[in-house]
Amino acid sequence: MSAGPLAGVTVLDFSRVLAGPMATQILAELGAEVIKVERPDGGDESRGFEPRLRHGESAYFFAFNRGKRSVTLDLKSARGRQIARDLAVRADVVVENFLPGKMAEMGLGYERLSEHNPGLVHVSCTGFGEHGPYRDRKGYDTIFQALSGIMSLTGHPDGPPAKAGIPVSDMTSGLWIVIAVMAGLAQRSSTGRGCHVDLAMMDVQLSLLSLAAARLFALDEDPVRAGTQHPGRVPSAAFECADGCWLHISASDQHWPAVCAVLGLEALAADPALRTNAGRVAERARVMDAMRAAVARRERAELADALRDAGVPVGEVKTVREALSDPHTHARSMVRELHHPSEGAFPALGLPLRLNGSDAGAAAAPPLLGADTEEVLREKLGLGPEAISALRGEGVIA
Repeated sequence: MSAGPLAGVTVLDFSRVLAGPMATQILAELGAEVIKVERPDGGDESRGFEPRLRHGESAYFFAFNRGKRSVTLDLKSARGRQIARDLAVRADVVVENFLPGKMAEMGLGYERLSEHNPGLVHVSCTGFGEHGPYRDRKGYDTIFQALSGIMSLTGHPDGPPAKAGIPVSDMTSGLWIVIAVMAGLAQRSSTGRGCHVDLAMMDVQLSLLSLAAARLFALDEDPVRAGTQHPGRVPSAAFECADGCWLHISASDQHWPAVCAVLGLEALAADPALRTNAGRVAERARVMDAMRAAVARRERAELADALRDAGVPVGEVKTVREALSDPHTHARSMVRELHHPSEGAFPALGLPLRLNGSDAGAAAAPPLLGADTEEVLREKLGLGPEAISALRGEGVIA
C-alpha cells in the first residue's frame, strides 16, 4: 500500500480552531506532511475546548488535528517570523486563517514568500475575503449561517430560525480549502508556479444556496423554512411513527404508487392529479395530512422494511450514537481507532474516500503541543542542539 496520493507534499499550517485544521487534517490523511505552527503559550486555542478526555486532552482538538506535526513558534518575535519564512520557503503549501493583511504584516504574505518559493500554493481563509466592505469584520460559524440565509432556511415554518446541527459554515469552508490546495497544486504541475487563493467563508456559504437561489431567480420567491419537507418534492419529509420514532420518506414519481400501496392510500393512488410531482406539490397539504395519519399507525422498523422492500427510499432519523454504531458504518471503516501518547486508544472518524492501492485515511494521533519542534527545525533548517536551546531560552519556541 502507498502512503497516499499527497506523499511528498509539505503543508505549513498556520490555521487554528476548525475550518483550516479540518482541511489540513484531510491533507495529512491523504499523505501530506503537515507542520502545524502553534503559539508556545498554549498552542491552538481549541486545545482548551470542551469536551475533555480523561487525561485532559481536548476531544475537539482531536477531531481536526490528526496526523500532523506540531511546532511551537512565537510569531510576535522577529526570530520566530524568520523561522516561519524559512519553513515556508521549503513548503509546497501554506494554509492560514489570520485576518486579511496580517500575514503580510508579519512578512509571511504570498508576495514575499513567493519571491523565494515561486511554486508555493498559499491559501488564505478569512471570514469575508481580502476585499469588500466587510473585509475587516470578524465572524464565527453561526454568524455566517445567519448572514448567508442558511439560518433563515433552517427550522420549521412555525418556529424561529435555527442553526444547522453541525458547524456547516466551518466544515464546508474546510472542504473548499482542500479544493483550493488541490487546484493550486494542479496549476503548479502544469505551469511551474503556485498561486495565492483568497477564500472567504461567507462566499462558501453563498455558494451553498444553489437550489434556494434557483427558486429566487426562477420564481422571484424568497425561500422560507420548511422543516424536513423538500420545497420542490412531495413526499419528502420526516413522519412520526406509532412508536414515537421518526422515518424520512423521499419519493419521486416512480415511487408514488408503491408509497400508496404500502400505506394503504388507495384514494390518493387513484387520483390522476397526484401522479406527477407537480400535482402533489400543488396539493401538498392533502398528501401530507394523509401520509401523516397513515404513518402514525405503523411501527417504524416494520414500515421502513415494507417501504424498502417496495423500492421506496427511506431513512430512519437516527441519533449520532445510532449512526456511528450502525453496522454499515463499521463495514465502511468510518469509525477507526487512533493511539495517543497520553490518552491511549481513542475512536476517530475515517476519510470518506477509498483509494485503490493506498492506505490514505488511516487515523493517526493528533500531536502534543510542540512535540515535533526540535525534529522539524533540525530536519528542515539544519539547526543544531545549541541553536535550538538558544531559541527556547529566548522564548521563540516552547
